[in-house]
Amino acid sequence: MIEALSHITLITSDLERMSAIVEEVLDGKEIYSSGDDTFSISREKFFIVGGQWIAVMEGESLPTRTYNHIAFKIAASEIDEYRARIEKLGLEMRESRPRVEGEGHSLYFYDHDNHLFELHTGTLEERLERYRRGAAA
Repeated sequence: MIEALSHITLITSDLERMSAIVEEVLDGKEIYSSGDDTFSISREKFFIVGGQWIAVMEGESLPTRTYNHIAFKIAASEIDEYRARIEKLGLEMRESRPRVEGEGHSLYFYDHDNHLFELHTGTLEERLERYRRGAAA
């Protein structure tokens, strides 16, 4: 039986640049850096982001951008603060998809390796309740 999500690993062409994104935008705390050692397939760093283990490893960037993404929960009152953090690092933002009222709001941005991140203000419970009310609500 699956107990929980263990970790998320992202491959990056520039470990330091990705570390800046994880720390400065996602509030990640670095808990490990391999330095020049390679216990896995390449140099790596581990972070804790919102209680979740995020691993970043050196390697080739994704060849294309897609809508596959990782979403992190933020408070609605913090949207402008996070937008400023993203803009400060010069990261490309993606337009949010069309939403129905009550579904929450999102900021989407790409890192330099074509990973898409979402900072989302809603919860699963709020979204399901909104969808239960139907399109006319």
